[in-house]
Amino acid sequence: MALFANAVQLVTPTLNFMAEEFHAPSISEFFPDIVLFEGTPFAMNRIMMIRVLMTVLLLVLFWLGTRKMRVIPTRGQSLTEMALDFVRVNIAEDLLGKVDGRRFLPILTAMFFTVLAFNITGIVPGLNIAASAVIGLPLVLALVSYVTFIYAGVKKSPKKFFKNSLFPAGVPKPIYIIVTPIELISTFIIRPVTLTLRLLMNMMVGHLLLVLLFAATQFFLFSGEGFFKLFGIGTFAFGFAFTLFEIMVAALQAYVFTLLTAVYIQLALAEEH
Repeated sequence: MALFANAVQLVTPTLNFMAEEFHAPSISEFFPDIVLFEGTPFAMNRIMMIRVLMTVLLLVLFWLGTRKMRVIPTRGQSLTEMALDFVRVNIAEDLLGKVDGRRFLPILTAMFFTVLAFNITGIVPGLNIAASAVIGLPLVLALVSYVTFIYAGVKKSPKKFFKNSLFPAGVPKPIYIIVTPIELISTFIIRPVTLTLRLLMNMMVGHLLLVLLFAATQFFLFSGEGFFKLFGIGTFAFGFAFTLFEIMVAALQAYVFTLLTAVYIQLALAEEH
């Protein structure tokens, strides 16, 4: 008993120290305090300011890259054209063909670079959180995608789009009792929900992991005692690796979100509609 009591006395101060000093990330990080225009409809917190900043940055970059187009492009024009061609070739025209691809290219391009810019802020020093890590932005973008593919279908087949979507051809009439509710849920409900949650959850989890790892690094290196400092090296290594991984996730989520939007448009434009 005496030996056990001594062991407890040795461990307890360290455990108490860790409990008092280390602060794990929480959901409150996604709802920071209002910093501008508090009490008005234009109230802005840190995440809203990041969104405004990245929107202005996108507009400036594309304006600079396209304001003086030349036959022999400058370096800035070349980079801008490469970026735009990535969406045009690999998403729009690849899935929709040249005619419909060019028709929907502006909205697909805007969607891709908006998601990419708002995702990448999660690893930018000083910003440290993805502007898409709160449900408002993913939901708005999902609704844009939703309205776009419905518009495409109705424009292509005004009288048949909803009918063919809910009552697929070639299905025996009694089976429509099962098929129609499934098509209604999968086409008109599940699509915007999955688009929203996929983007939101990836950005939320990425932020929480990075905060956890770097908060642990700071604690172990600057507040830990003895061999606990060595844990800081490990958490920093994992944090650095996850930072690189988050760059890939930010780009991948922008690509997937835009690609799925193009797929939904393609399905809406299918001949059976």
